[in-house]
Amino acid sequence: MYRLEEKTFLVLLVTASLAFAWILWPFFGAILWGTVMAIVFAPVFRRLSESMRQSPSAAALTTILIIIVLVILPLMLIATSLMQEAASLYDMIHAGKLDFGLYFHQVWDALPAWIQKMMVQLGLTNLVAVQEKLAVGLRQGSQFFATQILNIGQFTFHIIVNVCVMLYLLFFLLRDGDALFRNIKKAIPLQAEQQRVLFAKFTTAVRATVKGGIFVAILQGMLGGLIFWFLGIHAPLLWGVIMAFLSLLPAIGASLVWLPVAIYLLATGALWQGLILIAFGALVMGLADNFLRPALVGKDTKLPNYVVLISTLGGLQIFGLNGLIIGPAIAAMFMVVWEIFSATRQEHRNDIDSP
Repeated sequence: MYRLEEKTFLVLLVTASLAFAWILWPFFGAILWGTVMAIVFAPVFRRLSESMRQSPSAAALTTILIIIVLVILPLMLIATSLMQEAASLYDMIHAGKLDFGLYFHQVWDALPAWIQKMMVQLGLTNLVAVQEKLAVGLRQGSQFFATQILNIGQFTFHIIVNVCVMLYLLFFLLRDGDALFRNIKKAIPLQAEQQRVLFAKFTTAVRATVKGGIFVAILQGMLGGLIFWFLGIHAPLLWGVIMAFLSLLPAIGASLVWLPVAIYLLATGALWQGLILIAFGALVMGLADNFLRPALVGKDTKLPNYVVLISTLGGLQIFGLNGLIIGPAIAAMFMVVWEIFSATRQEHRNDIDSP
C-alpha cells in the first residue's frame, strides 16, 4: 500500500510539473533570458548589496536599471535602425538594384587568366552556373532575412510584454536567488558533491556562453559594421548584425561576410578598400576572437570548438534565438554529467579493488 501511495504521488508530482511548464511555455523566452541575466549579473548584484547595507531589494532594482541602460536600450536602438536598413535593402533587391549574379561575374572576369585556366583543368568549367545558383540563393536569403526583420514590427506588443515579464522575474531571481537555489538543491536527489559540481559547471557555462560567445559576437559585429561604414558599403548595420550572428559559430565566424566583400572589392579595382578590409578583418576582428574569447571563457569550461558549433546550430534549429544559450548549455551539461558518471564509476571500481 505504501508503494502504491509513493507511485501515486510521483505521478501527481510529474503531472503537476508538466502542467505548470505548459502554462509557462508562452513566456519560455522571457524566463530563460531572465534566468541568464540573473546568473550573469549575480556578481554585480552581490557587490551592490554589500555597498547598500545589505538591502537586497534596492540592489536588485539598481542591477535591473544597469541592465536596462547597458543592454535593453542599446538593443532597442539597434533594432530600430536595423529595421530601417532592412527595409531599404529589401526595396533595392526587389527593384533589381542589387544584382548578385552580376557581382559574381565581375569577380570571375577579374581573375587572372592562369587561375581561370587552372579551374578549367580541374574540371570547374561550370563555375559560372554555380555562381548563378549561388546568386539566386543569396538573393532569396536576403529577401527572407529582410522580410523577417520587417515582421518584427508586428510583434512589438509581444516583445514588450516578454521584456516586462523578464525584468519582473529578474528582480525576484536576484533578490531571492540564494533561497531559491537552496530549495532546488534540496529537491534534487543527488549527492552533495555531485550537486556542487553540476551547479558550478552549469553556472560557469552560462556565463562563459554569454561573455565569451555573445559579448565577443557583439564586439565583432560592431567592428565589422564600423569598417563597412568607413569603406562606404551599403547597410553597414545590417551586415554588422549578420557578422555578429556568424561570430557565434566557431571556425566559421564573420569572415563569411567580410572576406567575399573584400574579394569583390579587389576584383573590381577597389584595391585599397579591399586590402584595408582584409587587414582589419584578419588582424582586429581575428584578434578579438582568438584572444578575447579565451580570456572571457576561461580554461575550466571551454568546450571544444566542434561541440560549440554543433550545439549552437542545433539549438538555433530547435529553439530559435533562444538556442544561442540553450544549445551550448545543454552541451556543457552533457559533458559534466558524463564526467560525474565516469568519476563515480571509477570510485566504485577503486572501492571494489581495494582490499
